[in-house]
Amino acid sequence: MTALFSPRGPSLRELCVQALSSVERGYDLLAPKFDHTPFRTPDSILDATAEALSGLGPFDAGLDVCCGTGAGMSVLAPRCERITGVDFSAGMLAQARAAQPAATFVRADARALPFAEGFDLAVSFGALGHFLPAERPALFAGVWRALRPGGLFALAVGEPPPVLSVSHWATVGFDLAMRVRNAVWRPPFVMYYRASPLPAVVADLTAAGFTVSTVPGLVLARKLAHSDHP
Repeated sequence: MTALFSPRGPSLRELCVQALSSVERGYDLLAPKFDHTPFRTPDSILDATAEALSGLGPFDAGLDVCCGTGAGMSVLAPRCERITGVDFSAGMLAQARAAQPAATFVRADARALPFAEGFDLAVSFGALGHFLPAERPALFAGVWRALRPGGLFALAVGEPPPVLSVSHWATVGFDLAMRVRNAVWRPPFVMYYRASPLPAVVADLTAAGFTVSTVPGLVLARKLAHSDHP
């Protein structure tokens, strides 16, 4: 079957099998070809994040939350002495290890991160859609605990497309299709483009104990140097 996206990308059949799997199993299956799909974080977003972080720091240890195949590690590597990636897909971590052999990788659920004040900088790209709104507080609380006082969390948040654009209606259609799929098929595959609007994300980060600022496409959340937030 003709491969989608690029000659090295997944076929339609492979994507269908992935979509009918759990999130973890689906990404395990997709991992070897993930970087040849549009789902990989675009270099433009990585470059914009790197630019926003230039002049901030210094950063000793960096953490990529939901690191996938390790694309976001390219933002951390030039800025941190030590970098760690965490993801719950063993397949994605295997690809990330091959791409970033000097990094440390941990397999864990991002809703229960196993870190305590070990990092100065955390980043996350393209992961929010995999968390239901009720799960975001646990995600952000775990990042808060993982950061040292004064640590920074840079979270890529896509700009919503104009309501009259094709992209807007494509995301509406995708989210609707996923809701129907999850209503009739188990295990669920959680991926929604419209479940994490910027105001809600900022509110949840603030509730988790961060001070928050935004630049286009990016949220910068700082853990206060003397914060005693739980």
